[in-house]
Amino acid sequence: MTSRERVTASLNHEQPDRTPYCMGFTQDARAAMVEYCGGEDFLALIDNDICGVAAGPGPKDMWVDETTHQDEFGVQWDRSVDKDIGVVCNRLLPERDLSGLEFPDPNGPEKFGDFDAHIAGCREAGRYISYSIGFSLFERAWTLRGMDQLFVDMIEAPEFVHELLDRICDYNVTLVAQAVEFNIDMVHFGDDWGSQRGLMMGPELWTEFLLPRLRRQYAAGKDAGKFVSIHSCGHVQEIFPQLIDAGLDCFNPFQPEVMDPYEMKATFGDRLSFYGGISTQQLLPYGTPDEVRRDVRRLISEVGTDGGYIAAPAHSIPGDAKPENIMAMIETLNDQ
Repeated sequence: MTSRERVTASLNHEQPDRTPYCMGFTQDARAAMVEYCGGEDFLALIDNDICGVAAGPGPKDMWVDETTHQDEFGVQWDRSVDKDIGVVCNRLLPERDLSGLEFPDPNGPEKFGDFDAHIAGCREAGRYISYSIGFSLFERAWTLRGMDQLFVDMIEAPEFVHELLDRICDYNVTLVAQAVEFNIDMVHFGDDWGSQRGLMMGPELWTEFLLPRLRRQYAAGKDAGKFVSIHSCGHVQEIFPQLIDAGLDCFNPFQPEVMDPYEMKATFGDRLSFYGGISTQQLLPYGTPDEVRRDVRRLISEVGTDGGYIAAPAHSIPGDAKPENIMAMIETLNDQ
């Protein structure tokens, strides 16, 4: 099977020739692996089945200084400590007023002008192509308004929150409508809703504010015949039935610290696929290579039975992951 055939089979809950996998590194983890391996030759061992792509950034996207990156919305991220994502260090919406808020142009030539060339290499290699929108709804709202204030707004000014989320959703749907005209396979949204204990805003506010927009976003992909996936960290399985009903095909990152992978497979595995599951909080930093091999083999054999699983670390591999554990994971995923 090609990677595209393998992932497609798995998402259709059919048994592929092997469980597909995909992994990525934080900058610190990659640097640690380079030091451990004496170079970057280890990268040639990684045969990711999924190729992730995104639209081009708008003109506001730039480095403000050596450690501050500004995204296309104008949100600034301090990357002095977290080199990969950073911490928001400005607030574009200090008041409940959208009149001065400028969104990037979703139809700008920089968005999809070079997209065919961008995905050509992925397609030639037989990879499964996932088009991604990060910080897609709740996250985009709080990066603009501030998370603390957005939670207050949900109670004190719900109409403001509805208006803000509608604008974000409209922007995303316009992007997806263009992306699905290209030869992609999946539309993927990033939008963390959970803490280790549950939904940060609770199920009632999640249902009121997010679910209607998620239905619109998912439909933009599903109506074009594409698979749809979501990344949300945290303990969010209480809303899996609603996500499935909204059209979701695949859930990531499938953190084993907050949801039992085998229970999730037994409960939802006939209706939902899972992507992730290899512990980045406990196993990779604190386990042994033998424990990594044991856990990865079990995930493949049990969660991967009859498809419905893409093996992966539960997030980009963190800097405290032991290089010997990372190598054990790579070797086990390849030795299927």
